[in-house]
Amino acid sequence: MEINLSSVGMEKGRQYETVITTLSPEGKRNAAPIGVICTGKDSIICRIFKGSTTLENIISQKEFTVNITENPQLFTLSTIDNLPETYFDENNSIKNIESYFKCEVTDLIEAVKRSDPIKSDSKAIVIKAKVTSHVINKNIKAINRAMGLLIETLVNFTRIDMVDEKQQEYYLGRKRVINKVGSKEEQKAIHEIKKELIKKGYSP
Repeated sequence: MEINLSSVGMEKGRQYETVITTLSPEGKRNAAPIGVICTGKDSIICRIFKGSTTLENIISQKEFTVNITENPQLFTLSTIDNLPETYFDENNSIKNIESYFKCEVTDLIEAVKRSDPIKSDSKAIVIKAKVTSHVINKNIKAINRAMGLLIETLVNFTRIDMVDEKQQEYYLGRKRVINKVGSKEEQKAIHEIKKELIKKGYSP
């Protein structure tokens, strides 16, 4: 069967929120929420900071599993602690997950952005990978957080004249994330909001 990530709503150039599962050389399973960027119908990239178990396992094994889910508990538990062993399937995907795909690493590139909110001496690795197999257990679209942020921005827009300057700065900063991860339609929408903010006298 031909692999095409568009089957779970992934478009080239957009970033999606996933849970990546990996295996250590000792056979210990690990899960972590990681944003991945679709670079083609069967390829992705992701950027992970050094010191994480996920990165260590990927470097060691040269493979990992990307789990596509809308389950808030999986994102939460894999963020605050590793998932219990009972959550993992034998093939290292998450049990009863809506969809998952297996990846093989094709390249590892050290990369640090000056714009990183992380302290300057932190280093990250960009991981390029090819999708080798894809399983869809339930119809699902991978999560892109731009739409949620757009709704939040619209709510903030209605309140911006009622909050203090510090909160206004926070509100105005949210559009940058949408421009980074959103689709053309979401970017167009945020541009409309920007024009209205300028009319109000703000500098978004």
